Amino acid sequence: MVGKTTIGIDLGTTFSCVGVWRNGKVEIIANEYGNRTTPSYVSFTDTERLVGEEAKNQAAINLKNTVFDAKRMIGRRFSDKKIQEDMKHWPFKVVDDCGNIKIQVEFMGEQKEFSPEEISSMILGKLKETAEIYLGEEVTDAVITVPAYFNDSQRQATIDAGTIAGLNVLKILVEPTAAALAYGMDNWLEDEQNILVFDLGGGTFDVSILQKEKNDVYRVKAIAGDTHLGGEDFDNRLVSYLASEFEQKYKKDIMDCPKALKRLRVVAERTKRSLSSQTRGFIHIDVLKGGIDYQTVITRDCFDKLCDDLFIQTINLVERALTDAKIKRTDIDHVVLVGGSTRITKIQTLLKTFFEGKNLTMSINPDEAVAYGATSQAVVLSEDLSYTINNPILIDVTPLSLGIEVGEADKMSIIIERNTPIPCTKMEKFTTLYDNQTIIPIRIFEGERMLTKDNNLLGSFDLDGIEPAPKRVPNIDVTLSINSNGILTVSATNKNNGFTKSIVIKNDKGRLSKQEIDRMISESECHKKIEDEKQKARITAANNAARNRLKNYMIVVQHTLNFLGNTQLTKREQKKGKQICDLTRKWLNAHQLAEKEEYEFMLNSLRSKCSIFIKKIDSM
Repeated sequence: MVGKTTIGIDLGTTFSCVGVWRNGKVEIIANEYGNRTTPSYVSFTDTERLVGEEAKNQAAINLKNTVFDAKRMIGRRFSDKKIQEDMKHWPFKVVDDCGNIKIQVEFMGEQKEFSPEEISSMILGKLKETAEIYLGEEVTDAVITVPAYFNDSQRQATIDAGTIAGLNVLKILVEPTAAALAYGMDNWLEDEQNILVFDLGGGTFDVSILQKEKNDVYRVKAIAGDTHLGGEDFDNRLVSYLASEFEQKYKKDIMDCPKALKRLRVVAERTKRSLSSQTRGFIHIDVLKGGIDYQTVITRDCFDKLCDDLFIQTINLVERALTDAKIKRTDIDHVVLVGGSTRITKIQTLLKTFFEGKNLTMSINPDEAVAYGATSQAVVLSEDLSYTINNPILIDVTPLSLGIEVGEADKMSIIIERNTPIPCTKMEKFTTLYDNQTIIPIRIFEGERMLTKDNNLLGSFDLDGIEPAPKRVPNIDVTLSINSNGILTVSATNKNNGFTKSIVIKNDKGRLSKQEIDRMISESECHKKIEDEKQKARITAANNAARNRLKNYMIVVQHTLNFLGNTQLTKREQKKGKQICDLTRKWLNAHQLAEKEEYEFMLNSLRSKCSIFIKKIDSM
């Protein structure tokens, strides 16, 4: 029995990647440009919507309508401090929609607003299409990865994005675990190994400590990270430095000129990459602003100093993960590097120093390792029984502490600590705050801060039916339970009378409603239909142009034969030329709907066969 093909997707901040299981191994699928990663960019124009390579190419000329960094926005609120900080660097407009984030662009002559989920769905749709072209069949099922430190809201929003893209998301897999699975497939990881995955991408950072046990059991011991730390933050530091230097030299502020800023950012990113292999990078930008050509040199030491506190922050998070896992740095058997930003020399130096010279593992391309692992998990979950693959057992942990609000000071009382293995159930005892209190509000939060206002509210309900009594007399048990799928259930029981109330946390706050998702799916299908028709028109135009080039060249050959005549050509040459033209004419009549490549092949063949006649004209 052969079922549906399931793909694995690494949905990244700056680049995304898709893989499929073929011929007993993972194949990372290249896009139409032959690249194995696709830029996470979407650009809107007066005539069409572009995704991926074409969209990123629009970034410099269509600033306000080219969107990137959707992963930094997904599942967040407009008021988020990190969103407010990022808005200073984005050339596109981000607006407040009842507390939710919307991206405002001009599209086909109209002002449109899109949610981060919609933008992400367009990128996922592009990867889906890339896989379908490669496979020659429709794809609906997928495993999508997210940073380990994504909270529930961000994970659910990613699922919504997949749904809008027409994907059935079988599993949300955390990126470090996906990378560990990728290496585990090569069977070089022995049992009873401690693996530290250091995942530093374009916009997010995760460090995960996993223990590989017998029978392909992967037990996550601890995770730490920052969903707002990555390569783009390093770019921002370099851009700010270069803009400041330009202003000091020429008394002109680049920060208020989006086009100049974008050009500077492109060069800064390129320079950052070059500093991973060279000790200095040369910057030259023609007419950056006010007719001024900007030239400067950035050394690797200078870049390292600009980003030093960010680099140190990643090591601090490594230390926190080790502490939470109760593992010494010397107990780590493998340090696996994932994400393009791990190529930065200073990062590797800091890690080698921290782990006392231990070799760093990068045998799988850091840009592809997560998609590689996601694809291996996709095979396990797919309906395709024609493949056999070991089914690894994943034992995950909760990334953030969970608790309830207690006291009038809005303190956070943690019930389930971060990095607790799931499934799990924990209970704490509480009581009333004042005399004759008959209702206790239960507000559930996730986060590590002392005050609930600094953490993320997941849900709330009221436990009523409490009999009037002096404060601290009622006995209330609050139980938090997380199942293997990460679904949180909270219950509160009055031990004095047995009355219980509970809630299943679905974290709908700020999420798209079913009606919104259905509308977005409909619009996505409409866009796809329009784009398919435009693509068909472009292909038809290209085919017609190639056909006309072949036809016109054949006419030129005929005129050449007539012009040369008996005086310049032998009877044999005239006969051969006529046969070539007749065969070409017959082929054209029989292939009215041929592809561009077929016409070009015939044209090259005709040129080769008739070159002797054309040369005779040239020699006269």
